[in-house]
Amino acid sequence: MRRRLGSVRARAALGATLVVAVALVAAGAAVLLSLESSLSGQAGAQADRAAREVAAELAAGHAYDRLSLDDEDRPVQVVTEGGTLVAATEGLERISGTGTDAVRPAPGAARATAQAGHAAPAPDDDDDTDGGGDASSVPRPGEIGEDTAFRDGSATVDGDTADYRFASVSVETDDRGALAVHAGAPLSSEHSAVGTALTVMLIGFPLLLAVVAGVTWLVTRRALRPVEGIRREMAAITASADLARRVPEPDTHDEVARLARTTNETLTALQTAVERQRRFVADASHELRSPIASLRTQLEVGAAHPELLDVPGAVEDTVRLQDLAADLLLLARLDAGERPADARVDLAALVREEAAQRAGVRVDAEPVEVAGSRGQLGRVLANLLDNARRHAREEVTVSVRRENGPAGRWALVAVADDGDGVPEADRERVFERFVRLDAARTRDEGGAGLGLAIARDVAERHGGTLTVRQAPAGGALFELRLPAA
Repeated sequence: MRRRLGSVRARAALGATLVVAVALVAAGAAVLLSLESSLSGQAGAQADRAAREVAAELAAGHAYDRLSLDDEDRPVQVVTEGGTLVAATEGLERISGTGTDAVRPAPGAARATAQAGHAAPAPDDDDDTDGGGDASSVPRPGEIGEDTAFRDGSATVDGDTADYRFASVSVETDDRGALAVHAGAPLSSEHSAVGTALTVMLIGFPLLLAVVAGVTWLVTRRALRPVEGIRREMAAITASADLARRVPEPDTHDEVARLARTTNETLTALQTAVERQRRFVADASHELRSPIASLRTQLEVGAAHPELLDVPGAVEDTVRLQDLAADLLLLARLDAGERPADARVDLAALVREEAAQRAGVRVDAEPVEVAGSRGQLGRVLANLLDNARRHAREEVTVSVRRENGPAGRWALVAVADDGDGVPEADRERVFERFVRLDAARTRDEGGAGLGLAIARDVAERHGGTLTVRQAPAGGALFELRLPAA
């Protein structure tokens, strides 16, 4: 169960179902409240109309026993200002919500009310005008009050108990004084409609939620089917270690298709890196085998015949082996993402230091500073000068100057020789690891083919570039561009 809920399909279906459930509950509650309010208002209007009909009869002077009180669906009470019940619907057995619980008029209440009305006649117009109160707010004899009070209650008529909406109006009579009429309208239709709506919701909402969950599950499964294909293929690639395989790309333009394309691009980059690493290990093993074998041979010969030991040759092979190990270590650090230091380096001074250690190098440098590792930049310049010295006929020229361009300020180091140059087809190959052109493949003069590869990697780590083109004298011109500090 936990595994199923952990899937995207299950979470999507559950989330959609919860959202729809909350929306349905809110909408259902609003519908029920609106329906209840509307039906309650209709019942109140019916009760108000019934109360005003009885009040109109009282205002017209009808006797209590001649009032329209025989409707069992509309319980009515007529109450005096003192709270005495003087008239009520026939068969009324119990009532609540009107403020008067009495259901039968008190004996002699009708006569007492009539006498009270005659003993205290309503004041004439002149008295109402001269009085301190607001004459317009008190009903005059024969008038029915404009305001209606509503309350909910219940009543039992002829043994049937039901809930009612009661309306209360006041009426001023000539002979009986102020009276209050309480009339009720049944709420059975309201309860029935609300109950029916609630039943429909209780039955329909779960079915609707089930449909939403099912549709969401199916749609999500269809949408995630390509993702499952990508997962299976990636699992197969991991199990087989075959980086030449690729995940299927759906023929769409959505996020899944972009994921598949990005995954294939990552696999391509990973395959390239692994193949490069394999070639690197193979080439490194091949390059290390030669000086180690030569050194071992010389040592074995020296052990058997000390007079034949070639000490200078052994030292040369040892130095070559040491340099190759240092190059491999530096390449390993660069591949691991080692960030250069953030020191300020004067390229002109660094070029003069490296050129002073080599004969036949002419320097034309103006002061310019860059940010980076002095040791790594010195290694780049040394590799470029050594490469130029190997291929130059007579002279190597090094220049350092500033360049201002749209991308900012740059420091340019140009190393040129007067040799045969680099063929245009090989101007990118010379920066690959362990690559040596035909003219430089002799092990006595050439290196292991790592110098230019290290130089370009260091340049790129410092935010710069290293390129080669033909020099004005016909040889090779290597240009190192670095961001000026």
